[in-house]
Amino acid sequence: MYKIKDLYDLNETIAAKLFDGVEYPWEVLANIGDFIIELGKTLPEDKFDHPQEDIWIAKDVTIAKTATLNGPLIIDEGTEVRPGAFIRGKVIVGKDCVVGNSTELKNVVLFNTVQVPHYNYVGDSILGTHSHMGAGSITSNVKSDKTLVVVKDGEEKIETGLKKFGAMLGDYVEVGCGSVLNPGTVIGRNV
Repeated sequence: MYKIKDLYDLNETIAAKLFDGVEYPWEVLANIGDFIIELGKTLPEDKFDHPQEDIWIAKDVTIAKTATLNGPLIIDEGTEVRPGAFIRGKVIVGKDCVVGNSTELKNVVLFNTVQVPHYNYVGDSILGTHSHMGAGSITSNVKSDKTLVVVKDGEEKIETGLKKFGAMLGDYVEVGCGSVLNPGTVIGRNV
């Protein structure tokens, strides 16, 4: 239920190779930054601008003047980055996504056609294709007692070894407005 093959269509991300050789999606969180740097070097110059070190942005992406973009970062084609967005780095944004006003992203992969359009915080998380986070919903990525995150699947407990781990949203997940997803939340496809 919580494995990559159960949650994500890897044809819907520029980052498909990031998931090679791992079983659980959270296993890639530590590798996002290095992966971006290596992938960025291979992106075609006729489709991607390289405005700063470790930042690659598709030429047709719309970015508001008040957005803050820090690398390493890749933003794929057709995406809109709205006013006040804060991308802190180690972020891959897929095709046709919306990164909205006052939304903060850190160490995340957004598959194609993801929407985080209004006042969202998404940290140490992976959002599958066509997932949507309603206004003001966030992924809490550190437990209040600072212990390592454990994923629970019924009675089974899966040790992640991670102190920072937000949420894994499968493809076509809808998160309601004002929701707070606890560290280690995994939501299956079409929920």
